[in-house]
Amino acid sequence: MLAELPADLRHALDVARERLGAFADLRYAETIGSTNDTVMQLAAAGAAEGAAVLADAQTAGRGRRGRAWSSPPGAGLYLSVLLRGEALTRAPGRSTLGAGVAAAQAIAIATGLGVSLKWPNDLVIGDRWKKLGGILCEAHGADALVVGVGINVTSAAHPPDVAARAASIEGELGRSVDRASLVVECLDQLRRLAETLRTGRGPDLLRQWREWSAPGWQDAEVRWMDGGREVRGIARDVDDDGALLVERDGRRERVIAGEVVWERHR
Repeated sequence: MLAELPADLRHALDVARERLGAFADLRYAETIGSTNDTVMQLAAAGAAEGAAVLADAQTAGRGRRGRAWSSPPGAGLYLSVLLRGEALTRAPGRSTLGAGVAAAQAIAIATGLGVSLKWPNDLVIGDRWKKLGGILCEAHGADALVVGVGINVTSAAHPPDVAARAASIEGELGRSVDRASLVVECLDQLRRLAETLRTGRGPDLLRQWREWSAPGWQDAEVRWMDGGREVRGIARDVDDDGALLVERDGRRERVIAGEVVWERHR
């Protein structure tokens, strides 16, 4: 159930309203099933670009391929934002990489913590690529793209399989951070991303993604399922559409779907 915005978040949005424009249209819930699902409903009802939902906890949060996303109360930032335009839905891989860049930039601006990006949608930290967050982009029709951002802000009691590879902003910095500022920066960076994808003007998203990419990802061995069998290759680059370019048996292949396992950092 949606609730009144917390006072600190309401104040931060008021201060930033001029630069955020329509992206200041934020709804809030203490607990929700899924912020992405709620924004999907807003999109179906004709909501304008910038409509967003933030929650303190999700009971049905999810990641790629329908996997559950651990969203314990008060531990993270769970935010979904509606973007509009066929330019965004036509290139979902590029949009996902761009949303990762937007989230990484927001974290750096709001908290000072430098993070890295692991293809296709993970925010990671350190040489061991501990997971700080993730991105889930879902299209609704031809011109609506819902961008979900999940970021671990504080340490929390995650399930054992998640806890072993999870990191948090406050755990890395050793201090508390202003969540309201982080929310505002996420909204602003996604606003900028939408404009760049729609107009083709602005920063080179793939160049930015490479600059934020996790150390050691190029030339790392990866494996994935192809036609029901597991295959292996060496990660080389990403292309203009956001696909992973992998060298396999002396030739390059595009990987655009499925689950890629990175052997270097398991």
